[in-house]
Amino acid sequence: MAYVKDRIMAHYQTTPTLGTTTGLTLGNALHRIVATVRDWNQSRVTRKALSNLTDHELDDIGLVRSDIASF
Repeated sequence: MAYVKDRIMAHYQTTPTLGTTTGLTLGNALHRIVATVRDWNQSRVTRKALSNLTDHELDDIGLVRSDIASF
C-alpha cells in the first residue's frame, strides 16, 4: 500500500499555481506584487522630493513643476 501511495504522490503538483496556462506560481505573484508596491512607493517619494523644490531649483535640473506628475 505504501508503494501505491508514494507513486500517486509523485505525480501530485505541490506548487500552487494561479493559472495553468501562465504557470504563475504563488511565489512569483507575491514577488510581482511586492515589486509593484516598491516601485510605486519609490515614485511617490521622488514626486514628494521634487515637489519640495523651488521653481528655480527645478529649472536647474531641467524640469518644470508640471513634469513632477510623470514620476
